[in-house]
Amino acid sequence: MTEPLLRYGVSLYSYTSEYGVTMTLDDCVEDVADLGATGLEILGEAHVQDYPNPPAAWLDAWFARLDRHGLTPTCYGSWVDTRRFKGRTLTVDEATRQLETDIRLAATLGFRFVRPKLGVVTSDLEPDPVWEPATERVLDLAAEKDIVLCPEIHWPSVIKSKVVDDYLAFIERTGTEHFGLLMDTGVFHKRMHHRRGGTPSRLGDGNARPPEVPVVPVCDLEDVLDHVVHVQAKFYEIDDDLQDHYIPWAEILEILVRRGWSGYLSSEYEGDYGVGRASDQLRRQHALIRRLLSDLSDKDQ
Repeated sequence: MTEPLLRYGVSLYSYTSEYGVTMTLDDCVEDVADLGATGLEILGEAHVQDYPNPPAAWLDAWFARLDRHGLTPTCYGSWVDTRRFKGRTLTVDEATRQLETDIRLAATLGFRFVRPKLGVVTSDLEPDPVWEPATERVLDLAAEKDIVLCPEIHWPSVIKSKVVDDYLAFIERTGTEHFGLLMDTGVFHKRMHHRRGGTPSRLGDGNARPPEVPVVPVCDLEDVLDHVVHVQAKFYEIDDDLQDHYIPWAEILEILVRRGWSGYLSSEYEGDYGVGRASDQLRRQHALIRRLLSDLSDKDQ
């Protein structure tokens, strides 16, 4: 097997139930560094003070924090709310301006990847049609800022789908090097997890499920891996024996290692709520992944 250049990161989305309640931004970042990760993923609207125009003092503190903890900005989550206005969806011009705003801010903060999230029009998360013309309009800016836009392949989307086919066709048609795929490992879950704890909001409890649960074979990852620029290592629960009964990590890692894929595994905890739970679960996941990678390395010798 080819030795991969896999690096460990964390999405601050993992701390959603505690961020702003029991943990500050500093607390979350310190925890990421303490567990041995080197990559940091954020959501622009959630984690940037006075988004989209953070004050100079906040920017200074941001870079000082990264330097102090030896962290690299990885992926910046952008939200293009196509249903922002009652009675109509966003126009191409409006969606373009939102993407431009986030590309510029992400570049200012040192990020290389921007995950654009748009409103969807089907149950398998096909994005609003505005995504394609708006994305094409910002490719020159992305190239100027050295940013790669990477929409997320997120359950219940599957790899063999119109959603992914459209993204791949866009890459082929434009010939761009500034558009790729973000693979969320929740796509490969073996069984459903129903989150417990916390307080349901007006948006629900996070457990909405389509009537049919798609099953995605991990081998499908091989078909698109050449276009995958970032991996969100989604997980729900690592037990006391460091086993994950939801996400097939051994299969996923075997493909990444064998294909020599390079990039960040950005942990995204989306399990039960509870004080300190995300921090504990992130450490369990990293320990599990490190053990599995060590096993793969031993087999290769």
